[in-house]
Amino acid sequence: MSVSEAGELPGTDDLPQGRYLDREESWLRFNQRVLELAEDEAVPLLERVRFLAIFASNLDEFFMVRVAGLIRRLAAGLPVKTATGQPPRQVLERILELTGELMLRHAACFGGAVLPGLTAQGIEILRWGELSEVERQSLHRLFRERIYPVLTPLVVDPAHPFPYISGLSLNLAVVMADPESGRKMFARVKVPPLLPRFLEVSPQRFVPLEDVIAAHLTQLFEGMQVLEHHAFRVTRNQDLEVDEDVTEDLMQALEHELLRRRFGPAVRLEAEDSISARVLERLVTEIGVSDRAVYRLPGPLDLAGLNAIADLDLAELKYPRFVPAESALSRDKGVFAALRGRDVLVHHPYDSFTTTVERLVEEAAADPQVLAIKQTLYRTTSGDSPIVDALIDAADAGKQVVVVVEIKARFDELANITWARKLEEAGCHVVYGIVGLKTHCKMCLVVREEKDGSLRRYCHLGTGNYNPQTARLYEDFGLLTADTVVGEDVTDLFNHLTGYSRRDSYRRLLVAPVSLRSGIVERINQQRERSVDGNPARIRIKCNALVDEAVIDALYRASQAGVPVDLWIRGICALRPGVPGLSETIRVRSILGRFLEHSRLFTFGPIGEDGPPDVFLGSADMMHRNLDRRVEQLVQVTEPAMRDDLASLIELAMDESTASWWLGDDGTWTRRHIDVSGKPLLDIQSHLITARGRWRSVDG
Repeated sequence: MSVSEAGELPGTDDLPQGRYLDREESWLRFNQRVLELAEDEAVPLLERVRFLAIFASNLDEFFMVRVAGLIRRLAAGLPVKTATGQPPRQVLERILELTGELMLRHAACFGGAVLPGLTAQGIEILRWGELSEVERQSLHRLFRERIYPVLTPLVVDPAHPFPYISGLSLNLAVVMADPESGRKMFARVKVPPLLPRFLEVSPQRFVPLEDVIAAHLTQLFEGMQVLEHHAFRVTRNQDLEVDEDVTEDLMQALEHELLRRRFGPAVRLEAEDSISARVLERLVTEIGVSDRAVYRLPGPLDLAGLNAIADLDLAELKYPRFVPAESALSRDKGVFAALRGRDVLVHHPYDSFTTTVERLVEEAAADPQVLAIKQTLYRTTSGDSPIVDALIDAADAGKQVVVVVEIKARFDELANITWARKLEEAGCHVVYGIVGLKTHCKMCLVVREEKDGSLRRYCHLGTGNYNPQTARLYEDFGLLTADTVVGEDVTDLFNHLTGYSRRDSYRRLLVAPVSLRSGIVERINQQRERSVDGNPARIRIKCNALVDEAVIDALYRASQAGVPVDLWIRGICALRPGVPGLSETIRVRSILGRFLEHSRLFTFGPIGEDGPPDVFLGSADMMHRNLDRRVEQLVQVTEPAMRDDLASLIELAMDESTASWWLGDDGTWTRRHIDVSGKPLLDIQSHLITARGRWRSVDG
């Protein structure tokens, strides 16, 4: 039960009001940390460019989903109570204000720091007026041959209503006059999204696409006098709405919604700061966006397109390259022989995804002794997928292949629909999970007939997606095991996903929405009871977000009992640490860097006292959506050395000698990355690249 559903949680009357931080502002503070990496001169230049692009695309998604949801509820007269007690309208006003501050800071970082830095390195992003005559002539030809044919200028007059502006499209607002009549007219020109955001006019010299179009407006509006033109961009509500209870074909319904996604209500308008008040007023009126969600910014807009600049092949301006370790699974014997002898813990991207997880599925597809493969897919890839190819090969070989595809994975719906169709055509059994729930758990089950005729189950359970591209960029853990109990639990969970079984308890798994929240809260309470009884106690959690009130309140109570609590949270954190009498023993840290910290670890108990801590890893963050509206799994890690190593990793992240951001009780984050002498603190990701085998203590 969440506060949003029933006000105060039962049994929390003794805990103070105002104990939760606002989740929306906390998310914006996360994106602010991304921006701080872009501002950091110690970060390689093209990586700073990448962080600027990530900030922009993150903010787009925040408006399309979170801000749109708030606006939609207010418009519908359904202002759901927030956990902080703030009125939703107040929350909306605050995040729109904070967003404006961050967007201006983002633009200033680009224009005032990163752009000059690029220029110093011979990489120039220029406006039309800064190009040479030779470059302009080249672009004149390019415009006629490649750009002009795909442009559709739309004038607004009594016979032509204001055009519908699709979400995230970049546009030019044009004001022109008829030289003969003097009549002024307004037009919109959409910047084609399939053309490069920044055109390379000569080696390492780029110009925004809209500048090229603007320089040729007289060719689009021949015989007219162009008076002014301004770039603008609209963000719309792009969350999908599909009623699974009344939809017979979920895939078809999703495809229909994807077509509608670009045309949801407007939630943000960005315009270049050169725009005239008259033109801006017209855009606001015609688009129907609130004045509070209008942002005037230095151009160019849509800096998510900077990814193309960050992709330049200039190794000296990027993080040093590294090759993931391939020693987690020995090549001297097959995967199945290795897993019969021991469990294997893999840590991506430090451990190779290709030689561990992909290898498991590929060997299973090729092994004649393998009878069945069952696999969940949440976010795959829009490109080639070796795992999907291996599943298809397995089906072609006559094996039973069951794939649970989550086609409602936000912004990956189309790619997942494509893969689902490809798998179905190959003869795989494709299942779309449980009505009303997203399948977010990360599991692979291989059933193999051994030499003695018995069947043995081999499993992979992880914290990340089966995506070879993100496996090189996201930090995640995976457990490869042939443990009988885990195999039985995973079999039962797959049966739950494909056959609607009612099983609600497992031996080494905690599963949402049935037992995961209660299992975590129970273990937090056990540590509290240990502390009350005078025994050593400790809680360490690493996850992407901590929002769930029941889990937060359990952590507060544990802190009140004196339990040291360490929380390594990448993104949103609604818990207030360090509040006297409430959370004095709780520390919250965040680490952002080269890789996206994505794993979820939960450890209970101290290291080295009374045995190793109780440790779980898996797919779930501590959010309502994960605990109530998704199928998630955490698996208990039983190998003592692995348990100590995972707890020690969190301990290293929390150490004052490690670079991180520290959360204060007021919701602000303070970056601590240099010591008092100015020397950089330990970068944990660089440390793990150097010692990437360290967290696999069991080598067989």
